[in-house]
Amino acid sequence: MIDLTCPCNSKCTLLSVEDATIPYTDTPLTKEEPMETETPAVTVPDTYNANLLVTYKVIHGYSDATYETDKVASIEWSLHNGRQSQKQANLYVSQIDAAKEIICEAYADSQDQDTLREIAEALGIELIKEVEWSASIEVSGTYSFNILENDYDMDLESEITDAIFADSHHGNIEINDQEVCNVREN
Repeated sequence: MIDLTCPCNSKCTLLSVEDATIPYTDTPLTKEEPMETETPAVTVPDTYNANLLVTYKVIHGYSDATYETDKVASIEWSLHNGRQSQKQANLYVSQIDAAKEIICEAYADSQDQDTLREIAEALGIELIKEVEWSASIEVSGTYSFNILENDYDMDLESEITDAIFADSHHGNIEINDQEVCNVREN
């Protein structure tokens, strides 16, 4: 066991978490039974001390973690504020996503594209529109093979299907599917 001492010479206690379980009841409420309107009080342990100094690990991304000592009440407020900040950040992200959809839909027909562009830049929105496409390409060539080493009744369509493929060398084009059709000997 490690004894930790605060700079003020008080003994520190490590903070841990204990799982809580909610008992299951299989008895449904009937219309005659009133629902409980009072929320049962949270049971505070007898040993709970909000002013207790605890040492905890602070993770700094990929760099080395540090250990800090603080009061339980301060840690609780930091956790609460962090949860509130995360809720607000999630709300902002969903609002920015909604603004992106509106801007992308209205951009082509807008009389004020400069303003829409400035709003998008201010919100960090890339104005990207995805378009599904298909194309037909006719390819011709020659295929040489030794008739003494291969079957003369070669399956030309299989040979071409196995040999020809489509690929994109441009980052904005993605090829999802390809099909070789209408193979014929000239």
